[in-house]
Amino acid sequence: MKVLVAVKRVVDYNVKVRVKSDQTGVDIANVKMSMNPFDEIAIEEAVRLKEKGIATEIIAVSCGVTQCQETLRTAMAIGADRAILVESTADLQPLAVAKLLKALIDKEQPGLIILGKQAIDDDCNQTGQMLAALADLPQVTCASKIEVADGKASITREIDGGLETLSVTLPAVMTADLRLNEPRYVTLPNIMKAKKKPMDVIKAENLGVDVTPGIKILKVTEPPKRSAGIKVPDVAALVDKLKNEAKVI
Repeated sequence: MKVLVAVKRVVDYNVKVRVKSDQTGVDIANVKMSMNPFDEIAIEEAVRLKEKGIATEIIAVSCGVTQCQETLRTAMAIGADRAILVESTADLQPLAVAKLLKALIDKEQPGLIILGKQAIDDDCNQTGQMLAALADLPQVTCASKIEVADGKASITREIDGGLETLSVTLPAVMTADLRLNEPRYVTLPNIMKAKKKPMDVIKAENLGVDVTPGIKILKVTEPPKRSAGIKVPDVAALVDKLKNEAKVI
């Protein structure tokens, strides 16, 4: 079974994000970038499926600028067999990425498509769902456990009341939650091996997909700074503050 995993290049989760002075977006100049943590979990799960003998080939896919090749090399260092970069300088929004991935699915015909449930930069949590709709494939989101056998996948996901287990017929789309696994540490030998693995670069326009943004960002601002807390002498003063200043009662 061929497994296709989508990965995204985002600002590293350890970096404190800064808003541009003109409020047009987030400042990524000279900022450390890395693979989206949820996508790293998705790659790890695909590698584990291959180690169990279920998956035969893992294809890592990224959509974006040339620098996304670094992210794909990391994916191959974790265990992906080859990579595809859909190169575009446009502001790729979830629907555009879903359309690009749909074009690659038609070409590669994978048995399972795994994505991170969301990216930590825009937190949209939309691409997997849009892809499943466009490709007309069954989907399970926010998976915390996956078992594949006999052309079907049994996927457990966390819900408010506990755990829910769903069974889907492959091919299918799955999005990975935080508790699905813990990604392995990438070793130096695997990083060196990843440099020799094949990577195809395809222009977005060559896939016949319109990636024009459908949503325009008007302004990006930082949340207001929280004011310092105060101590009150008694319950009566607390109630007065809540009623007259905070106006919550």
